[in-house]
Amino acid sequence: MRILFIGGTQFMGRATVERMIARGHDVSVLHRRDHNDFEDGTVQNIQADRGDLDAMARILGDGRFAAVFDFAYDMEHGTTAAQVEAAARSCGSELERYIFISSVVAYGAGVDLPEDAPLVPDHPVPYYQHKAASEQALFAMHRASGVPVTTLRPPFVHGPRQPYYREAFFWDRMLDDRPIILPDGGTAPMQWVFAPDVAEACVRILAVPEAAGEAFNLGHEPTTQRGFVEALARAAGVEPTLVSLPRSTIHAEGGQLEGENLYFGEFLDVLPPLTSAVAKAARVLDVEPTPLDEALRESFAWYCEQPRRSVDYSFEDRLLAAA
Repeated sequence: MRILFIGGTQFMGRATVERMIARGHDVSVLHRRDHNDFEDGTVQNIQADRGDLDAMARILGDGRFAAVFDFAYDMEHGTTAAQVEAAARSCGSELERYIFISSVVAYGAGVDLPEDAPLVPDHPVPYYQHKAASEQALFAMHRASGVPVTTLRPPFVHGPRQPYYREAFFWDRMLDDRPIILPDGGTAPMQWVFAPDVAEACVRILAVPEAAGEAFNLGHEPTTQRGFVEALARAAGVEPTLVSLPRSTIHAEGGQLEGENLYFGEFLDVLPPLTSAVAKAARVLDVEPTPLDEALRESFAWYCEQPRRSVDYSFEDRLLAAA
């Protein structure tokens, strides 16, 4: 099968590309660079900006791709529903599947949400709004003209090649014998998915006709912030030192979700909580999540192969002193 990845050079997308190559598919990746770093000759490179609708129409309009995986999101400018819809509309009539990588944030907020829960109608965070609106546009196309759309809604994603300072945030501190700060005791619900499990779901979508016109939540069963930190510690073979601090104290001292004064990994202390029910993917796609501890051991092995970063712990020292 001839497959195009919009994005697909990092993390979840890369894991999916590698699986498609291993299964003998003819794979191309569309992104802004004039080359990709997959093994020479295995993946065709198409240089384009997915926001350039004319270029996308030319590339997709000749009908050469049987499947399109839409992984790309422009974190600087946003990727709007209009851009996603335009890409899907440009595909030829031979298209067998358009797979859009959405996010659990399309729901806005809630706990144990099934796929038929309403998507957020409006949201002040553009990422939330764009994901929800893109799904709504794609499924409207499916209802109107049968465009074979499937969407995936992963929560926080973990695994080798993690681009965000998330698992490594905690492992750095554990290996440096530092305490891990838990906001309000770490009781907030959170949910994760293993990047290779997302890739496996993508493989199955191509093989399951019933996946057309459907959305799928993916992930491990929900845990808590504390539960995830404890699982990270088991993977590293250490006994963590956990310190509960009021979230109000952390924020008053200048705690941030990104950049400086990070206190719980990038973008991880997000409230209100947001988790989803994941039984449908197992039932329809026959995809079972990798056990969390097994997945984290694989990620920890990858982490240990990477150069250790130099971490400034002065903010956390101030937090602990203030407490």
